[in-house]
Amino acid sequence: MKTTHLKVLVTAALITVSMSAFADRDDGSPVDLPVTKLKYFKTGNGPLEAAPAYGDLFHGEHGTFIKLPAGFISPAHAHSEDYHANVISGIVANGAPGSKMVQLPVGSYYFQKGGESHITKCLSANECILFLSQPGKFDYTLDNTSHK
Repeated sequence: MKTTHLKVLVTAALITVSMSAFADRDDGSPVDLPVTKLKYFKTGNGPLEAAPAYGDLFHGEHGTFIKLPAGFISPAHAHSEDYHANVISGIVANGAPGSKMVQLPVGSYYFQKGGESHITKCLSANECILFLSQPGKFDYTLDNTSHK
């Protein structure tokens, strides 16, 4: 496996501002985040974009909205940490390379075990949006031994 890390294509200031604007508050007060206030940025991993809800996807625990373009098919890859995903828009499929993938429409949930090779697809004619919850950073390791 070849390791590649997500690269930020926006300035550090933009990330700092967007993360601090939506990160958990230290005082425990409620946080309201309307969809109109989401600030997406290029992740540096192909066409994927991300918008933080809480935490920091590059450094630790986080909840992050991820945009996949219509027709997107990831290469086989793995992440160090487990993650939970909910489909916010579009139809998504996620599974091991070569496996029969289940179509996951809006409102669906899936769990991805850390270290397991998988492929994620946006099967929709329009973009797909996922909400990921992960206990650690969102890294990305290509699996060069699997084929789509």
